[in-house]
Amino acid sequence: MSAGMPELHPAASEHAPIYMTAPGETDRLFVVCILILLFAVLGFGILFLRLHSLPEQLAHKGRKLQYELVAVLGLISLFTHEHIFWIAGLLLAFVDLPDFGTPLNRIAGSAEKIAGIRSDEGAGELQAETSAAMNQTRQASAAPSVTTGEERRDAQTLRPVSPQVVALLPITPEGTPSGRRS
Repeated sequence: MSAGMPELHPAASEHAPIYMTAPGETDRLFVVCILILLFAVLGFGILFLRLHSLPEQLAHKGRKLQYELVAVLGLISLFTHEHIFWIAGLLLAFVDLPDFGTPLNRIAGSAEKIAGIRSDEGAGELQAETSAAMNQTRQASAAPSVTTGEERRDAQTLRPVSPQVVALLPITPEGTPSGRRS
């Protein structure tokens, strides 16, 4: 044996494998295995989360309501570990939901136009007007309508009354429609 080399154990072989380290030195194989394990776990996590968010990415091109439903199903699936929610979200992302909002908005706009409500009024103003009209109706149960020329106005709200509404109002003994709507 040489003077600088430590003495080998009698049961050890003459030629040690490369992965064996001497006492006090860094174990390079252990460091490489730790790095590979860290990158594998990180890569698997990224792959899992990308796959998990696939329905949301597919639904992103659709409507807001559909996107929100798919996102909620994805979150439920993530936290409950029930895969049926993820499958339902994926199927919902592929299905084009019909547009119910546009026809309903058009119907609501037409109803507002028929009722004589401006479409730029808010719901709060409409509710305040409705409650004020109800209070006035309670106070004056049979208020006559005010007639000015060709135009008829409701005595409680002083809004123009359409001819269709005037035709539906009950006729008073004087032959004029009353302002009370039934």
